[in-house]
Amino acid sequence: MLKQYFSNYIECGTDEAGRGCLAGPVTAAAVILPKNFNHILLNDSKLLSIKKRNLLKKIIQNNAIDYAISNVSVRIIEKINILNASLLAMNQAINQLKTKPKFIIVDGNYFMSKNKIPYKCIVKGDSKYTSIAAASILAKTARDEYMIKLSKDYPEYNWAKNKGYPTKEHKMAILKNGITKHHRKSFKLI
Repeated sequence: MLKQYFSNYIECGTDEAGRGCLAGPVTAAAVILPKNFNHILLNDSKLLSIKKRNLLKKIIQNNAIDYAISNVSVRIIEKINILNASLLAMNQAINQLKTKPKFIIVDGNYFMSKNKIPYKCIVKGDSKYTSIAAASILAKTARDEYMIKLSKDYPEYNWAKNKGYPTKEHKMAILKNGITKHHRKSFKLI
């Protein structure tokens, strides 16, 4: 069972998806959950099936006090690097919340808050705290939906299946077809 709150304040969890991809944006979510919220299936999005992630997405959206999702484009990733783009996406998601948190818990070991709200970085936080797990699910499902839509214009890369991650199939498609404007040129693509 995941822990519900790290602090005694209105707290949001934040996480990102797509950091290791070869194509597409990096996506982050920020989620504020009620203190008593938990769900038996709730966990790190990487440990859940697509079906469970999509089920939990609706449950999270229906029960959250507030949530927000932010994409940072390939153009910005190329300009400021993937770490800074991930931090930017998380800060943008937090800033989009209508309910302002008094504390932030972040999945990972590094964060820079742009809004002067105190925070705590928690390694593997998406498998420890409900709001970070919820953020990981919303970020992952939003990014996956984005890549599925993008795949319709670029079917040869099969982004509907690989979501832009560096699979063997994706790398072979790059070798065969070249790169698109959605590929991260600063990454080792093949």
